[in-house]
Amino acid sequence: MLHSLQALLAPALSERLTLVINHVLAGEAVATDKLRPHAGRTLALVITAWPKLLPPPPSLAWRVTPAGLLEWCGMEGAPAPDLAVLLDAANPALLVARMLAGEVPPVQIDGDAQLAGDVNWLIQNLRWDVAADLERFFGPTVAQQLARIGSVLGRALRAALKVATGAAASIGERLRPRGG
Repeated sequence: MLHSLQALLAPALSERLTLVINHVLAGEAVATDKLRPHAGRTLALVITAWPKLLPPPPSLAWRVTPAGLLEWCGMEGAPAPDLAVLLDAANPALLVARMLAGEVPPVQIDGDAQLAGDVNWLIQNLRWDVAADLERFFGPTVAQQLARIGSVLGRALRAALKVATGAAASIGERLRPRGG
């Protein structure tokens, strides 16, 4: 049952993720300009150290379009991508929390050097302007309030993450055997 539910949800979620990525890319002309020369090349997000108790993540591979956007390669993925972006997901909850707090997750990039440089630039510099999108849907007054609430929540999440990381490090230090 879980497998069939995953088979239904994975393509839908992957396609929505592609739409969001393309929305962010299209919002910055420099982003599509960086990808346009790589038209036809493929890149894959390879999720490593995924917990075995969770259903496996879907194949996340895209082909760069002539417009400098991404096209999802489908469930079969890209057998030999030109670029692989490796993301350690040993702790998916912490990874999501850090991303929601605005941190860029550490990644390894393997493959074509020029494509790797451009993708790395995108990872480091491209941000989704959520406030502008909220304004289009709700108008400036409501969008401003939602953005303010989101900012407060983001700061609280970052502070909680720092406390949790510090506590985890402290516990780990106390549990570590002492050499002597």
